[in-house]
Amino acid sequence: MRVTSLSQWLTKKKAWGVLPFAIILFVFILLALCAPLIAPLDPLNQSLLARLKPPGFFANGVTRWLGSDELGRDLLSRVIYGTRISLLVALLSVCVSGSVGTLIGLIAGYRRGWTEILIMRAVDIMMSIPAILLAILMVAVLGPSVTNLVIVLGLTRWPRYTRIAYAQTLVVANMPYVTAARLAGARMPRILFHHLLPNILAPLVVVATLEFGLMILYEAGLSFLGLGIQPPTPSWGAIMNAGRDYIASAWWITVFPGVCLFLVVLSVNLLGDYLRDYFDRRSMTS
Repeated sequence: MRVTSLSQWLTKKKAWGVLPFAIILFVFILLALCAPLIAPLDPLNQSLLARLKPPGFFANGVTRWLGSDELGRDLLSRVIYGTRISLLVALLSVCVSGSVGTLIGLIAGYRRGWTEILIMRAVDIMMSIPAILLAILMVAVLGPSVTNLVIVLGLTRWPRYTRIAYAQTLVVANMPYVTAARLAGARMPRILFHHLLPNILAPLVVVATLEFGLMILYEAGLSFLGLGIQPPTPSWGAIMNAGRDYIASAWWITVFPGVCLFLVVLSVNLLGDYLRDYFDRRSMTS
């Protein structure tokens, strides 16, 4: 009883601690959704007379709060639109990798036999290859674009979902209600999606939350290397790549998108840690 009360107290205390970061993440999501309404200027509008101006520069009735880049584009507007690109790519990548990995893990855990062996050995092979290296090779072959970036990131991270779904399915597949459904003549798709998936969803949500932050980092890294979002489309990684040549004279081009990247990834990771502890506490008290 005391252990349960202590666990609940710690969980509530951690919830208050993660609340500011949840608010930060919500603000960035709001920026992504309302970018055309919030951005003060067109992120693609160039003005060579206003190039490399520091934060707070005022000209022609417009204040460039975060300064301007090497082509005179408003950095605040580019960072706001870059939020939309980074979060969209990360969200779609998580959806692709999560859907593929969860389905394969369900099949491996339910069918067993040679299906299980082949799938899990393929997972071991995929996880032995550095994901970022595999992503770089695939993007270099397919070519840089938003669609290819989503496909590449999705297809390089599915093994983690497969392992979680497989392990959870091994436990749930032997439950009496699954056996009853099988004896009643339910087909495999119905058993997988109606009886198994809802009961293994909690750990998959935690993994997806943590993977979301990782996908943002991968997108920024690939864009920084010139293999992700291509200019002039604004992306945090692409903005930092453009600003690395001016780091001594125009530090704001690299620093501000870097700070945004840091805050979003930190917020997502802390939220994922909280969800993991929350679901673990629920599983222990149920």
